[in-house]
Amino acid sequence: MKTIHPKITEVLTGTFKVPAHEVLPESTMDSLEMDSLAVAEFAVIIKETLGVDADSEKLYKDATLADISAYIDAAVGSAAAEATVPVSNTR
Repeated sequence: MKTIHPKITEVLTGTFKVPAHEVLPESTMDSLEMDSLAVAEFAVIIKETLGVDADSEKLYKDATLADISAYIDAAVGSAAAEATVPVSNTR
């Protein structure tokens, strides 16, 4: 089952006033009636809150919310892995 990252739901319903029942994994920004300015603002909010940077026109405009969630989860996971400090085995 495809899921939606909780931050996506929070931003769409809180900032953009999208009804929660319309925030579905198969929804796109177009189907939610998000114009290009709203999509760009959404991208900025995601970058500021989660540190995930993406080209808003390429990723957010045509992708489903499930696709965007997968991208965010992968990017957040990748950033967390890079931030991990390696443990030295020296004695």
